[in-house]
Amino acid sequence: MTRVTDDNERNAKWPGGQRWEPLVALALWMALVGNVPLWAAVLQRMEGGGWRPWLVTAAWMGALAAVNLAVLALLAVGPLRRPLGLVLLALVAVPSYFMLAYGIVIDSSMVANVFNTDAREAADLVTPALLVVAVLGVALPGWLWWRLPVAPAPWRRALGQRGGMAMGALALAALLLWLTFQDLAALMRTDRTLRYMINPYNSLYATLRHGLGRHALAAGPVQPLDDQVPVLPAHAREDDAPLLVLVVGETARAANVSLGGYARDTTPRLAALQRAGELVYFADTTSCGTNTQTSVPCMFAPDGRQRYDPARAQENLLDVVQRAGLAVTWLDNQSGCKGVCARVPTLATDRLQVPGLCSGDECHDEVLLRELPGTLQTLDAQRRRVGTLAVLHMMGSHGPAYHKRTPAAFKRFEPECTSAQLQTCPREHIVNAYDNTIAYTDHVLGELVAWLAQRHGPAALLYVSDHGESLGEGGLYLHGMPYALAPREQTHVPMALWLNGTMRQRLQLDMACLQRRAAEPASHDHLFHTVAGLLGVRTRVYDAERDLLRTCRRG
Repeated sequence: MTRVTDDNERNAKWPGGQRWEPLVALALWMALVGNVPLWAAVLQRMEGGGWRPWLVTAAWMGALAAVNLAVLALLAVGPLRRPLGLVLLALVAVPSYFMLAYGIVIDSSMVANVFNTDAREAADLVTPALLVVAVLGVALPGWLWWRLPVAPAPWRRALGQRGGMAMGALALAALLLWLTFQDLAALMRTDRTLRYMINPYNSLYATLRHGLGRHALAAGPVQPLDDQVPVLPAHAREDDAPLLVLVVGETARAANVSLGGYARDTTPRLAALQRAGELVYFADTTSCGTNTQTSVPCMFAPDGRQRYDPARAQENLLDVVQRAGLAVTWLDNQSGCKGVCARVPTLATDRLQVPGLCSGDECHDEVLLRELPGTLQTLDAQRRRVGTLAVLHMMGSHGPAYHKRTPAAFKRFEPECTSAQLQTCPREHIVNAYDNTIAYTDHVLGELVAWLAQRHGPAALLYVSDHGESLGEGGLYLHGMPYALAPREQTHVPMALWLNGTMRQRLQLDMACLQRRAAEPASHDHLFHTVAGLLGVRTRVYDAERDLLRTCRRG
């Protein structure tokens, strides 16, 4: 009883019945320790020498600390104080680690990645360094913060005193920013990435934007793209119906594909098909986004990147093809189809336990080849006589644990980086591990073509990656940068099309013309319309100008 009384007496001497030193300490911790990536980037980008960059950066540190103090003064009240402090500690410590480790920034697309990451992907990111950060940056200061006593105070007095402190802190922040406004304006004009590095407000803003977008998406009904798609006639035999296998690659960047001029021979099987005149490689293809959550729904929509609205719930390519009477299926070896396959038969490989291909809940991409023939036989027979579209979503080159994506027999380039902490590996070892994933993808696609080539009917394979990857260029790793700021490595992706002779004849396709078209720019914007045209689906949302095959069809 005496101890509680003493605590209350001590706290009663301070505004709002609570000592201010802990709030000031937390505000400074968040601004300084919790924003190390931001201040390192500011000092690196500030022009001029001498002491001015340091003085300006110190002023911005003080301004951010003052803003933090204003927030804490208003919100860290009573029973909210303890949990709010823990949340804020986590929101500065964990994002700072990932920004330092991989050179990323935090925006709504990065938050979407977090919310759509499955256990397999998350496990790759849990490294010893992250655990150290969690202990030193969250658990230890959080324990100290939680032990501080919380004393009650009359709410009117607390509100007035806390409001006064918040106003004073904001005035100090405004003064510091005004004194350095020219430097701030110049820096923000030249490097917009800095606004995505201000912890914890970047994470809070990005989460709010993502949440509002998901809420709007969930609130509205799925809008049909075209509810009057004509049903195509069935063939007398299933063998005469077209089969298109659309392979969605994962995190494959065009820069490391030898078909596009990369020095290493990472795609020998696809190159052999190209020399035989059966495969076309679109060397200048750009993605819809820099992460799976954005790119996959966008590439299956007819709108194109500039017009695509992720908050609009609408059908996609699979729905239109299915409405035309074809059989459609999705086989997933990744973290899901991001809603694209919601209305078609789907098989996920995470529960398969295929010896030699699967370990735990992760399988190598050859499992898709093993499951595809049987999956096709489960589809409606009448629809298969019209045609079939099978989508294979690969694990591909998903990082940071690139070495896990390839079986031991396919590790052509060694030594590999075997750590998810990429910054601890020599860059050449990272590239070795990544190039092995590209070479393994080439093997999987080569085997898939060999299987399709046995068909007498029209068959085709279209491969395109969802986005690219950074491998340490400019200190940046992985992907997910805001599109306007993303380096080309994250948006330049491989795309290849193989057609058997029967399919080429069915389309009356001039392959020499198509090779010339493949040398011109292409993008995910072409996918919907190219697939619709290839399968003969007639829909009012089809745009002939975006059909990569249209100008090369003799008919």
